[in-house]
Amino acid sequence: MTKALHTSALTSLPLLARGKVRDNYAVGVDRLLMVASDRISAFDVVMGEPIPGKGAQLTQMALFWFDKLAHICPNHLTGDAPETVVKPAEVPQVKDRAMLVKRLKPIMVEAVVRGYLAGSGWKEYQDSQSVCGVALPAGLKNASKLPEPIFTPAAKAAVGELGNVRNQDASHAKAVLGWATRPVEQSILDSARSLIGLGLVKI
Repeated sequence: MTKALHTSALTSLPLLARGKVRDNYAVGVDRLLMVASDRISAFDVVMGEPIPGKGAQLTQMALFWFDKLAHICPNHLTGDAPETVVKPAEVPQVKDRAMLVKRLKPIMVEAVVRGYLAGSGWKEYQDSQSVCGVALPAGLKNASKLPEPIFTPAAKAAVGELGNVRNQDASHAKAVLGWATRPVEQSILDSARSLIGLGLVKI
């Protein structure tokens, strides 16, 4: 059975941050080594008991989808092997569970596209017949399929939960995308719609 990795302990690279699942290390000034641990979290609480092999599975799934969807949305992969930037003794900590990526400035937003009325969207609909300011038809039920997918971005904090951004907010672009320009916002919207469209075709 694979031994679980709760927390990586690389000494060959400077540690930048530990998230709920991933540990990020600096590789020079232009790359990051992202190591997916076997930690598991729920509602922003990291559990003490890791799941063996979880990080490797998570990384392989991510690599699969990055490759599959690269024609719609470019990604941050460098194509370089993670094993090449750590000491030989540290290779077991990164094999199959790490990605060597470009060091980019993040846009702190999750591009949420909803095709069904569920979760927090269902709760808001019951109160206002809308989701994040997008008006919806009357008579929908929990888990109803929406007439068409809607874009409901969530502003991503450095730590903690996401917060929905209301689409009718006059400062929408600034609030959601921070430093990004309107063309960048449109690019995110277009990519998100293309991805959900591809998913609906496949389904």
